[in-house]
This record gives sequence, C-alpha cells and structure tokens, in this order.
Amino acid sequence: MEVVALVSGGKDSCFSMMRCLDYGHKVVALANLIPLDDAVDELDSYMYQTVGHQIVVCYAKCMGLPLFRRRISGSTRDHALKYSVTAGDEVEDMFALLSEVKRRIPSIGAVSSGAIASDYQRLRVESVCSRLGLVSLAYMWRQDQTLLLEEMIRRGIVAITVKVAAMGLKPSVHLGKELAELKSHLLQMNESFGINVCGEGGEYETLTLDCPLFRNARIVLDDFEVILHSADSIASVGILHPLAFHVEPKPGSSSSIGDGAIAEENSSCLYEVNGAIAHTDGETKQTLNPTPTSDAYPDTNVCISKTGKTLFSIGCWIEEPSSASQGMKADLVKVLSRIENQLKDGGLSWANVLYVHLYISSMKEFGLANEVYVSFITEKKCHLGVPSRSTIELPLVQAGLGNAYVEVLVSNDLVKRVLHVQSISCWAPSCIGPYSQATLYGEILYMAGQLGLDPPTMKLCPGGATAQLDLALRNSEAVANAFKSSIFSSAIHFLVYCSAHLTSTEKEAVEQKLQNSYIAHLDSARSGSYPTILYVLAPDLPKGACVEIKPTLYVPTDDYNDNDDDGDITREPEAGGSKPSSSKVPSEWSAQYSGLHDSCCLANTVAGKICSAVVSVTNDIASKICPSTEHLHPSKEHLKAITRFCAFQLAKTLTDNSFTWDDVTMLRFYYSVERAVAADVVSRAFSEAFAELGAADGSLRIDGAPVFNLIPVSGSGRSASMDDVVTCELLASKA
Repeated sequence: MEVVALVSGGKDSCFSMMRCLDYGHKVVALANLIPLDDAVDELDSYMYQTVGHQIVVCYAKCMGLPLFRRRISGSTRDHALKYSVTAGDEVEDMFALLSEVKRRIPSIGAVSSGAIASDYQRLRVESVCSRLGLVSLAYMWRQDQTLLLEEMIRRGIVAITVKVAAMGLKPSVHLGKELAELKSHLLQMNESFGINVCGEGGEYETLTLDCPLFRNARIVLDDFEVILHSADSIASVGILHPLAFHVEPKPGSSSSIGDGAIAEENSSCLYEVNGAIAHTDGETKQTLNPTPTSDAYPDTNVCISKTGKTLFSIGCWIEEPSSASQGMKADLVKVLSRIENQLKDGGLSWANVLYVHLYISSMKEFGLANEVYVSFITEKKCHLGVPSRSTIELPLVQAGLGNAYVEVLVSNDLVKRVLHVQSISCWAPSCIGPYSQATLYGEILYMAGQLGLDPPTMKLCPGGATAQLDLALRNSEAVANAFKSSIFSSAIHFLVYCSAHLTSTEKEAVEQKLQNSYIAHLDSARSGSYPTILYVLAPDLPKGACVEIKPTLYVPTDDYNDNDDDGDITREPEAGGSKPSSSKVPSEWSAQYSGLHDSCCLANTVAGKICSAVVSVTNDIASKICPSTEHLHPSKEHLKAITRFCAFQLAKTLTDNSFTWDDVTMLRFYYSVERAVAADVVSRAFSEAFAELGAADGSLRIDGAPVFNLIPVSGSGRSASMDDVVTCELLASKA
C-alpha cells in the first residue's frame, strides 16, 4: 500500500516508516501536526520554537517526499480512552490533515504511526483512519521495548535526546546524547527503576538527525540551549532547544539541497493545511450506512433459541428447504433483524452483545455477509466496544437451515472490557471493522477465532495446517497477554475448527501438534484443571485457512483490576445470595446411562464458578445406548435414546459440579449432516428429551424457545478424527 507517515521528529515515527518498507509498503508522504503556540510546555513543542519548526521540513527534503502539516486549532475535549467524534477536539485536526493528504494523493491507503504502548494514541489514529477508509499501520505496537531500541540503533537511526523527565536521567548529563550512547544506561535504569527504555512513559523524547530513510542528506545540529523545566532532586525535567542547524548532503546524493531551500516555508514539497474541518464523502457514506430491514423479504420460518438469565446465548436460524431461500443477504438480514428485535424486547441492544458466532453457507460470500453484518453491528451502537466474533462455513443448506445462522452471547448489564486493535502490527492479527480480538466479562475472556495469520502481513503462513495452528496459538497468546493472562495457564475451553479439505493424516497431525505445542505445556496450577477441547470439521474457513482456534480463558478479577493504559476496566459486582439447588435427573436415566458418564464426558470446573463440558457420543457409545443403531441412518427411537443420553450427561455434569440450568450460558449440539437426518427432526428429538428432563428438574425451562443451539457440521469430536454421532458443548457460569 501507499502510506502517509505521521511524523513528530522522533525516533519512533522514523522507525515505523522503516518497518513499513520492511513489509512491502511505500511511504509517499509525511504528515505533521503543529502544536498551539500557547501550549508549548503541555505538548512538548520545543521543535516549533524559533527555527525548530523547520527541522520537520528537513525530513521531507532528506527523504524527497512531500510534507503536509497543520497547526492544531482544537484541544483535548474527549478525555475518554475510546474517542468519539467531538467538535473542537485536536483529533479533528488530524482528521483534517489526513483528509487533505487523501484528497491530493487518492492512492494513499494507509497511515503509519509510532505507537508502541499507548492505547490512547492508537485509538485516535484508528478512529480517523476508519472515518477516512484508511488502514492504520502500527508495526511497533506492543513490541518488546528493549529489542526495539536495539534494532533502532543497529539499523542506523541516529537520534538525540531533546527531553528527559525520569529518575536516573539528568538534563545536564543526558540531554543531546545519541541513543547508542545511552543504551546501556537506559537498560540499567529499566532494571533499577522500571523506566520504559523507549521512553513510552514520557521518560525522554528524541530528535532524529539521520536514518536510512534520509537518502539525500542528514541534519547537523550547530547550536542549542538546555532549558531546565523542573529542578526536582529526584527526577528533574529538561528540554534541549535547537537554535541553529544545517543539512549535510550525503555522498552520492543526486539532489542539491541547500540550507535556504530547506528553510523556505513555501517550498514545493510543503503543503500547509489550513481552514475549517469538513466531513468527506467517504466518511458520510460510512456514517449513514443504513441498516437493512427484513420487511423487504417475505416471511419465513425464523427460529430462535435462548439459554440462561443474566448471561445467555441467543441463536437464530431459518428452517426452510434450500429452494425457498432468497440467498445469503436476505437470510442474514432476517436472522440479524430477529436477534435485534429479541434484544429490544428485553430492553437490550447490540451494546449488550459480548460475542457473535457467524455461520454462513459459503465462505465465497464472506464479503457479502460482512457487509450485512456491519450494517447492523457498529461501533456507534456498541459504545463500550464491539463484540468479538468467529466466522466459519457450515453445511446449512444441506441441513435445511438457510444460508445464515447467528449465535450471540448477551449480558443483561453493560459491564465488559473489549480489546479492539484495528491497526496492522507485529503483535497479533488486526480486526479492521466492528469485531474485536477479545471481550472480558466477569472473569471469562471470550477470544475471537484466531487463524494462522502473520500479523504484519495479514497473510496465512506457509507450511500447512500444523504451521497455521502453531501461529494461531502464538496469536492467541499475544491477545491473552494483553489481559495479563495466558492460554497455557488460564484456558477453560478450546474450540478447534478444522477445514474439511484436510486429509486424515493432516487432521491427525493437527491433534499431535496441539498436544506437543500446547497441551504438553499446560500449567494447571492456576485454574486447578485442564481445559476441555473440542474439534469441529467445517467445510471451509476464512481465507481458506486449514485451522481456526477459539480459546475461552479464566481471568480472575485480581488480575485485571489494576487499571492501566490497556483500556477501561469495569468491575463486575460480586455475586451474592443463597446457593441455588443443583440440577436433577430422572432416576431411571441414572440407572440406564450413568455407567457411561466417565467414558464420554469431559468437564472442567474453575474456582467453583465456571464449568465447561464436552460430551462425545461416539459410534461405540451409540452402540451401547442402542445396540441395533444404524449410525448413518438412525431411526426415531435411536435418535430419542441418543438425545436422552446427551441430556442426562449434561444434567449429571451440572449436578456433580453444583450448577443449575440457569447458570448455562451456552449449549450446542453438533451433529454431522452425513447422518442423513434433517435438522428439524434432530431438534424435535432434543426438545422432547429436554421436556422429559424438565419434568424432573424444575430449574430447566421447557416452555418457549429451546435452550440449545443445533449446529450442523461435517464432523465433530474430542479427537481430530471428528467422527462423533453427536457432540455436546456446554459452558456454565455463576454470575
């Protein structure tokens, strides 16, 4: 992509441009915001005093690029971490600046910034990029600062300190020093006082005098003065104020650069962006994107399911023959409209949605499905953050369930923490659009589906299924680390989607890789148990991936209650009240099915508050339940026995772990379409089994919508063979 780089004059913005080149982008312009004259100290605008403002013009000359700059007219008016468009805010000056760059250079597709750890800075750049249809590139985001500093020095960035403001940094000693000279001292101060070696905490700021990007010339500082801002005995603050400088052409440079040309304010490479802030056509189209309505399509049999009370799932699908379907767009509009109405009926909105499972009939129509999705779920509607999401292809049409099936996880209260990084970085895959990397509610972290994507390029890694799984695990760990957690010590449940394109050998290799790279390294000391693992075979995955993983993690309140710059942290009220009675099962079911419980059920209970379970009905188990079962063509009686068995095992799991049906937040039954049984037949069988169970257990709601979601798949199971007759997946949580 062609990139405009936001530059301040420091090392970070320069190194960010170098990273852009590393990943095949082309920097074609620079953009700079000039602080207000009366905000010199607050905004550290020492560069713009006397001749200082000319130094940034030097960068454009040294790089042979146009420079766009604008004097800030606004101030900080929106102090929230997540920025909302606010008239008079300085972010609107950035919007005006980049709007002009895009107008003059329409081929611009991305914006580069030097963000390393500040969510405040990153979110504001992402907000402007989203409004202008640009991609934010932040290749240093969440990178190890020691490694970054070493790489900057190794790759030839010559930058001097122009401000120091931290314990262990003295203006009289450390101002004007090059990074290479200060490296060992900064590392020592990091060890002694915990300072950020790249200055991300405001410990110091730099001015770049030379780097590999300066192909025409370097900057030489001739004179400066040191201004002591604060003579604090512990951490004095000092600023180096440039008074005079010149540029020195590099050997072999074909450009003739003189001091006069650089200092010339009306230089041909300099564009002053002045005037009022105006909205662009692109921003207007995005803002006014209308939500489709199901009224445009004839009535169809749109079905709904619902679990739990305070935290619950809503599933929505269409029961109709494939010949009656009007296509992906119509089906998804109807499904999302029904969910939206269901939320409204309960006094809720999309802001209450924590997670979305988007199932579609063909991954070839992913783009169309996404267009419909973003017309319903927007950042404006979800002021605390957009839901996390997983998208896979399922054999919906083959099962008679239309072209779209959506399941959402909903909370009655607006208490959540969302991590939504839209910038492309080296940290983890970006989420450009209204879906986030992870959502924390209570003490459960719901992570978006992760592919084996190389974060800086957003391309699938080479090497097939095992390589993709390995990278997906690393990506998941990066997201978990942002919540001070780890998939190796905190996982409750692991859902592994495998593409149906994989051979049997490749599927076995995936399971072995998960065993060697993940399960063998699990640390159960924290949660007290190991996560449940479920494999699901899907016809296709996003980007044609071989594997997609979706971890669910336990993050104790104490681990994230310390507020930091990672985002707004909202605490969930402590649960109280008397302990509810456990789930009950019919006595005749216990006598018939209890002997098979340990062989088919895997449960994981965490801190007595969270329970995940996977019940695997293999062909062998099915034969024991119904000795004469024809597995590919089960009769009504056989299906009845299998569904009763599943209901019993789930009820027993809840009972054994002191949970009730009201605690269930998610319940799915996966069945293979290869079994040649229609979805409505399977659904009725499960409904009848739960009705029978409900007669014995008053905590199980049996009136109204079903409490489960029936998911047609190409295969599922606790192993990568994925040849279960039925697989049950349950998650329960005590609010």
